[in-house]
Amino acid sequence: MPTSKLRIATCQFSEGWNPRRNAAIIRRYIAHAKRLRADVVHFHECALSGYGGRIAERDYDWDGLREAAHSALLEARQRRIWVVLGSSHPLSPPHKPHNSLYLISPAGRIVDRYDKRFCTGADLDVYTPGDHFVTFRLKGMMCGLLICYDLRFPQVYRELLKRGVRVVFQSFHNGRMDGPGIHEHIMRQTVQAHAGMCSMWISAPNSSAYYSRWGSIFVTPDGRIAARLPRNRAGIMVNTADPSQEFYDAVGQFGGHWLRGALANGRPVRDPRSRSRSCL
Repeated sequence: MPTSKLRIATCQFSEGWNPRRNAAIIRRYIAHAKRLRADVVHFHECALSGYGGRIAERDYDWDGLREAAHSALLEARQRRIWVVLGSSHPLSPPHKPHNSLYLISPAGRIVDRYDKRFCTGADLDVYTPGDHFVTFRLKGMMCGLLICYDLRFPQVYRELLKRGVRVVFQSFHNGRMDGPGIHEHIMRQTVQAHAGMCSMWISAPNSSAYYSRWGSIFVTPDGRIAARLPRNRAGIMVNTADPSQEFYDAVGQFGGHWLRGALANGRPVRDPRSRSRSCL
C-alpha cells in the first residue's frame, strides 16, 4: 500500500498553432509547478502542438514541434520534475499522426507515450487511434493516462482499475468552441462518475482557449471536485493524491462484481412470485 503523497500540478492555457509559442508557456508552467513543490505537472490535450484540423495541413510546422518538444524535455530535466504533455505525434507518411500524451521523466526523457484510443469522428479525419494503455508508478502510486473522448467508454476505466491504477491523468480539449453547449453540463459530471465508480483521483486539464466550456478540475476517489480553475483563463493548481485518506466508496464490497461485468449482486431465488412480473 503506497503511503507517499503525490502532488499534481494541473495546468490550462490557450494554446495556438505555433508550437514554439506553446512551448514557451509550457516551460514557464513547468518551472512554476516546481516552485509549488509539485511532483508532476499535467497539461491539456495537444497543448504543445495545437489540436485538430490544422495538424492535417501540409504547412504545419513539424520541425518547430520537434524543437518545441525538445525544449520541454530540457525544462523537465532542469527542474527535475515529471511532465505529462499533450501533443500530436507524427507517424511515417502517409499515416496520420497520433493524438498523444508524452510521459516525461525528471531526467528529461520520454519514458512512454499514450495515444488516444477512442477518437471522435472529426478526430479520425486527422488522427490515427492508439492501441495500448500506459500505466506507471509515481511515488508508489499506480497511474494511467487517458485523453478526452476516452471518457465515453467505461471499459477503459475498468481495465485501468484491473491494472491497479489509482490516479488518472486525463487531458481534454473543449476549447475554441462557438459558445455554450452540452459539454458544460456533462463533461465534469462524467469525470466525477468515473472517479467515484473506480475510486480514483483524476486530474482533468482542459484548454482555456476561448470559448472554453469548462475549467480544469481535480477529482477525488469519492467523485467530488476538490478543486477547479475558471474557464477561459490560463492557470495552474496543485492538488494532492494522498493514499492515507479515506473516501466514501459507493461501490464498496461489490466492486468485484463490477470488474467482472456482473449485472446484479446477491443470490437470485426460484420463486413463482418473482417470475411472474404482471401481477401484484
